[in-house]
Amino acid sequence: MLTPLNLKEKFMQKPSEFEASRNCSHFTSASFLSKAGKRTPVLQRVSTVGQESGSADTSRDVHGWVMKLFTDEGNLDWVFNNTPVFFIRDPIKFPSMNRSHKRNPQTHPPTLTCFHVGNPEGIHQLMILFTDRSTPESVRHMNAYSGHTYKFTKADGSFNYAKIHLKTRQGIRNFSCEEAIKVSVWGQTDFENYCMIQDMFEAIEREDYPKWDVFVQLMSPDEAEGYEWNIFDMTKVGHTKTFLCKKSISFGSSKFTFLGLTEQPQNYFSDIEQAAFSPSTMVPGFAASADPVLQARLFAYPDAARYRLGVDYQQLPTNSAKSEVYCPFQRDGLMRFDGNYGGDPNYVSSSLQPTKFYQDVKGLSAAQLSPHTDHEKRAGKVLAYTSEITDKVFVQPRALWEVIGREPVHQNRLIDNLVSTVKDVKYPELRKAVYDLFSRVDKELGSKLQKRTAEAIKA
Repeated sequence: MLTPLNLKEKFMQKPSEFEASRNCSHFTSASFLSKAGKRTPVLQRVSTVGQESGSADTSRDVHGWVMKLFTDEGNLDWVFNNTPVFFIRDPIKFPSMNRSHKRNPQTHPPTLTCFHVGNPEGIHQLMILFTDRSTPESVRHMNAYSGHTYKFTKADGSFNYAKIHLKTRQGIRNFSCEEAIKVSVWGQTDFENYCMIQDMFEAIEREDYPKWDVFVQLMSPDEAEGYEWNIFDMTKVGHTKTFLCKKSISFGSSKFTFLGLTEQPQNYFSDIEQAAFSPSTMVPGFAASADPVLQARLFAYPDAARYRLGVDYQQLPTNSAKSEVYCPFQRDGLMRFDGNYGGDPNYVSSSLQPTKFYQDVKGLSAAQLSPHTDHEKRAGKVLAYTSEITDKVFVQPRALWEVIGREPVHQNRLIDNLVSTVKDVKYPELRKAVYDLFSRVDKELGSKLQKRTAEAIKA
C-alpha cells in the first residue's frame, strides 16, 4: 500500500491528447507548440485538494488539475487548479495553510477560519471557495488555471511571462450548496461519493469526449516591471483586457491549442495511484518565474513523491518519458529496474558528456544576456514584502462581489455558504474577525453575513 498523499488524496485521472492549433514558435521554443496540428499524449488528473480519500466528489473544495505532457523533448507537468488565484503568496505559509484545511489535532474537525482571519491576503480565493465554483457538477464542466506566472522562453534567451487557462467547451456547470449536499448524502450509493469520476467515465464510454481550449496570457519583462501589481502575486488575476497573447501587447488571451480526453485508465493503481506530478518537471521553452510560491513547489512536490513512491518514481511506467532521456546523474536507489545507465559517468564534465554553458551552445555574449539578468535581479527583490496587507488586497475580491451581484441569487448563495461554516465557529471574537474581514471587501457583505450567522446560531 502506498503512503497517502498529503494533499489531493481524492482524484481521478485519464489519458488524453493535447493538440497545438497554431504555431507558437514566435514566443516559445517548446517543440510541442512548434507546429499547428502537432499532438502530444497527456496523462491528466483532477482531484479535490483538502479532502480525504473516500470523501464525496461534491465536497466544497478547490480542485487540483494536473497534466503530464509526454512531449518529444521530455515530460512537462502542468500542476494547476480550477481557480485562478490561491490562498497565499508567501511560501512559508504553505504548510500551515494546508494543515488548517485538514483535521484539528485535538477536536478533529478542520479549523480553517482562524488561519484565514490571520492571513487576509487569501480573501480572493476564500470568496471563490464559497461560491458555486467550488462545487462543480462535473470535471467536464470546469475550467483550469496555472495560477502561477511561468515563462515562455526562446532559444535566444528572451522570454515572456505567461499564465495559462484551460476553458471547457462543455460550458460551466456547478451545484448549489443544497444540490451538492443532496447528491453527497452518505451511504446511499457509490455514485453520490464518486459522481464526478462516474460522469467522466460514462461520457468517454459513450464517446462524448470532453475538450478544453487552452489560452495563454503573455507579458514582456519590461511590461511586468511597470504593471499595476506584482505579477508573481498568486492572490490576484491578470486582467484579460491588458494581458494579451502577443509579444509586446500586454495581458489578454488567445487560444493556442486544445486538450481532449479520449481514453480510460486500464488499472487504477498502476496508472493513477503511482502517478506523480511536479511543476519542476519542464521542457525547453517553458520555465519557472520568480514567483515565490512556485519556487517552493518546485522542491516540495518531487520531495513528496520520493517519500510516497521512492527515489526512482520517475522510472515508473506511468511517469517515465516517452521520448529519449539521458540523465546519468539520477540513478541508483531502491527499485531501480532498468539498466541504471550502465558504466556511464555520473558526474558533470565527463568525456562522455562535457559540460556546455547556455551562451556557448547558443552563441550568445554576456552583453546579450545581461538585460534578462538585470530583470531577474529586480524580480527577485520585488518579492521581499509578500506578506504586507494593504487595501489593494481587497480590490479584486470587491470586483468579484460586484460581478456575482449581476445575479443576486449568487451573492445570497455566497453568504449562505459562508454562514454554514461561520456559525460553527466557537468563539464570538473570532466570528467578529470574520465579519470584519468580509466588511473590508464590502460593508453590505459583512453586515449580511453577521446578521444571517446570528440568525442561524439562534435557530
